[in-house]
Amino acid sequence: MRDLGLDGMAGAVEHHAASTAYADLPFNDRLMHLLHAEGAWRDERRLKRILKMARLKIPAAVEDIDYRPSRGLDRSQVAELMTCAWVSAHEHLILTGATGTGKTHLACAFGGQAARHGLMVRYARTNQLLEDLAIAHQDGTVVKARTALARFDLLILDDFGLAPMTERGKQDLLDIIDARTRTSSILLAGQLPFKEWHAYIDNPMVADAILDRVANTSHRIQLSGESMRRLTASRK
Repeated sequence: MRDLGLDGMAGAVEHHAASTAYADLPFNDRLMHLLHAEGAWRDERRLKRILKMARLKIPAAVEDIDYRPSRGLDRSQVAELMTCAWVSAHEHLILTGATGTGKTHLACAFGGQAARHGLMVRYARTNQLLEDLAIAHQDGTVVKARTALARFDLLILDDFGLAPMTERGKQDLLDIIDARTRTSSILLAGQLPFKEWHAYIDNPMVADAILDRVANTSHRIQLSGESMRRLTASRK
């Protein structure tokens, strides 16, 4: 079994041998248990691989989401988003709210949930990604960089709107969003309310193109309330 790469099944056989609980089970039942063990082992290995590639900033889980009323979270909306049907449908998600309201935690929770569904995820801070692409333009590897991004079903861009974008950065952001239109999903998280994005981008043609591609195919969550960091610190 080890030679065939059936490590999950091999582990289950060792478990069976060390316990008398399985001794009286019919052959078919024991075989089914071994097959389930192999399937679970492969699922866990795939999840670990996806999470490693995702580079999520926080190991958050949707089960840990804080639904206190002041945050303004709609449980039914979050429950629907947890199914990851929006990613399969190539739709987008926009998370906005003041600093400290838990945007990054929520974004990483949705990223982790997508990974559980077997979807490829990548997390990046918006400015860092655009800086990396600027360097890629200079050294001639931008096509390779864009191709690498295209492999992910969900691209999480955190801290959107935190710093001014260069004209090259604005065009690169448009290219990223355009390449994912009707093919994959983006989760954009930042402090700026959606209505201020046009002024922030500060390039009417690019802003119109970006907003047109995300406005009609996006789910939106506006977080409110106190800083979650402050609340956490006050408990200590």
